[in-house]
Amino acid sequence: MLALIAGTGALPDELVARLPERPLICAMEGFEPDRLKVDRAFPLEQLGSFIADIKSRGVVEVCMAGAVRRPVIDPNRIDAETLPLVPILKRAVMSGDDGALRAVIGIFEEAGLTVRAAHELAPDILPPLGCLTDAQPTEADLADAHRGAGILRAMSAADVGQACVVLRGQALAIEGVFGTAWMLESLTQRPDAGGGVLFKAPKPDQDRRADLPTIGPNTVTAAVAAGLSGIVIEKGGVIVLERDRVVDECNRLGLFLLVRERAA
Repeated sequence: MLALIAGTGALPDELVARLPERPLICAMEGFEPDRLKVDRAFPLEQLGSFIADIKSRGVVEVCMAGAVRRPVIDPNRIDAETLPLVPILKRAVMSGDDGALRAVIGIFEEAGLTVRAAHELAPDILPPLGCLTDAQPTEADLADAHRGAGILRAMSAADVGQACVVLRGQALAIEGVFGTAWMLESLTQRPDAGGGVLFKAPKPDQDRRADLPTIGPNTVTAAVAAGLSGIVIEKGGVIVLERDRVVDECNRLGLFLLVRERAA
């Protein structure tokens, strides 16, 4: 039996729609999915008892999908089953995104549960290699994408961000704690004539079972508002939500969408 620990955003809905059977849908309190009915909600302070509960229901696999923010741990809510996990949870909350997710994955695995990636359960959620749109990237765009991959490798060393915007080899913006949408919005007041490429990919050494980067129709709208020429994502590393709609919107707005090979 599979338990889906769902966060906010469109990914949990799209994943459930692609699964042959409905999983047990769970969510951390305060980060419930937008449209799915939650079978079991839990506070982080009771993670230990939550794990014991889902195991008693026959759950053997867990998938984490959707957005969550770092909660503040309330010491008064910690139960006996979670007390041994507190040192790990505290380190996780203070770590970068990948470090925090590795810690949580480790807790589930230590409890005997198998952690599955969303794209492992629904492989077609990842787009194929190549340019998916009518608009095509120029040689300058391809060079900017290559530069973006290098910037993300440097960001990875600090466990920060999964996206950046590059124009003529210069970083116009890098993704921080507020995410891709906020980063793109910050460019809507840019003082130049526009252009540039949004490059998005997982961190090179990221555990891809959780927090795989995503784009969707809103990303396209935000990229156009930011004055960009196109979007480049890494094959096998970025989920495209509502893919047909994303491609249609790119074509309507004149944006290119390129899925490139993973950088060496």
